[in-house]
Amino acid sequence: MFHKNIKLIIAGFLIVAGVWQFTESNIGNGIFLILLTAFPIFLYFKNEFILLAFLKLRKQDFEGAKKWLAYIKSPEKALVRKQQGYFNYLHGIMLSQTNLNQSEKYFKKAIELGLSMDMDLAVAKLNLAGIAMSRRRKLEATNLLNEAKKLDKQNMLTDQIKMMKEQMKKI
Repeated sequence: MFHKNIKLIIAGFLIVAGVWQFTESNIGNGIFLILLTAFPIFLYFKNEFILLAFLKLRKQDFEGAKKWLAYIKSPEKALVRKQQGYFNYLHGIMLSQTNLNQSEKYFKKAIELGLSMDMDLAVAKLNLAGIAMSRRRKLEATNLLNEAKKLDKQNMLTDQIKMMKEQMKKI
């Protein structure tokens, strides 16, 4: 895995090589090199290992997702801020099955770093509400559920939110 700035340096070299090819009258090579610049720039903003971990999670392969995330040794150096948020978000999702303390820590860190999509933010807050509810912190859970409801614009989490509110009445 490359450091995030190395990806930008590679993109810069590709642009310089493309311009050099234009000056040498190799227009096709220059166009190809300029178009090839899109890959390192894309991978600067969307880390390849996080994308692969998301693909594994779609198939419910938690071990495979952990394996891909393990390749990221130091997220602060290798990832931009939003990608660090998704790194923590993925760890929180995987740990929510086994360890609620660790999961809560990762979800809070993900919310602090920021997530690009409102749906991901809503899922993180919904999970935090579930953790708060399991620890009998009803006020915190209610606030998090309301925030998750506001962020859920496609109404994909309405059933889970209703179910958690029903469970909260029992506390």
